[in-house]
Amino acid sequence: MNKISRRVFLGTSTAAIAVAASQLTTSCTNRTKQINLYSSRHYNTDTQLYDDFTKQTGIEVNVVEGEADQLLERIKSEGASGPADVFVTVDVARLWRAEEAGIFAPITSSVIEQRIPKYMRHPEGYWFGFAKRARVIMYNKERVKPSELSTYEALADPKWKGRIVVRPASNTYNQSLVASMIVAHGEQETEKWCRGIVANFAQPPQGNDMNRIEAVASGVADLTLANTYYFVRFAKSKDPAKQEVFKKVGVFFPNQQDRGAHVNLSGAGLVKTSRNREEAIQFLEFLTSDTAQVFLTKDNYEYPAVEGLSLDPVLASLGSFKPDLTDIASYGPNLAKAVEVMARAGWK
Repeated sequence: MNKISRRVFLGTSTAAIAVAASQLTTSCTNRTKQINLYSSRHYNTDTQLYDDFTKQTGIEVNVVEGEADQLLERIKSEGASGPADVFVTVDVARLWRAEEAGIFAPITSSVIEQRIPKYMRHPEGYWFGFAKRARVIMYNKERVKPSELSTYEALADPKWKGRIVVRPASNTYNQSLVASMIVAHGEQETEKWCRGIVANFAQPPQGNDMNRIEAVASGVADLTLANTYYFVRFAKSKDPAKQEVFKKVGVFFPNQQDRGAHVNLSGAGLVKTSRNREEAIQFLEFLTSDTAQVFLTKDNYEYPAVEGLSLDPVLASLGSFKPDLTDIASYGPNLAKAVEVMARAGWK
């Protein structure tokens, strides 16, 4: 595996980016079978994943790592002459931005269609999800009983006034959740819901999922919305304080009696300017294999997209749940509306 590091790519100088590009181009000309992967993932296990793919297929993987938005801009700026074959990122919001920018080419793959659930695939084959994450309710065990919880919608009830903390509206995870509410209930009802959530804030939106969970554990608030993999990190930490957070906070999967809990995804697609199309599709299909699915979710504690595979023990201890099977691709066209709705409701 040839890798251009995040540090090189994120350097501010034009020279650094030029060097990175030349490294990639050089590696491309030395091999007849390879793919150039632009990835916003940065997990150590991915290196083994790429090496396994090369051993199985003989196809070398050249990796450019960076933040998702910067990688997308790079692909756009490189244009038709760019080397990118596959773009990997997280959250449907970023996949939607890439789709809107026209960087993906649709593909048809019976392997992907058989392995990946329909709701995690773009209906026209522009991208698919290879791992999923659930955004659920997390609560202070001493102050909230699970029997008090039910749905996302119920969080707008005045009984939760002054008891909820969340991330800012600029966070793509929250935007995707609100977009899913628009798909389920329409814009007007979703704005009403957002206003109810805002009225129940214990403090202005701030921070990230980890410190929102910590705020619940410390009693700043009773509830938050967070992705399950962040919660698992507390249990895995060697810091006793973080392990205490894990003990004090509970996880509740909402809407189990109707549409199911909101899920998002990590996903990938074929770049339309790819000069290694067949090899790139082989790699995308490889991501759906049992081996790849385990590697993809091992270090970040997401759920495999393929059903029935083993989970991290801590993640499994949270229990099974019914996911929302609404096509995740439908959230993309509603993201702009979600931002507008949140702004009108005072969710800053």
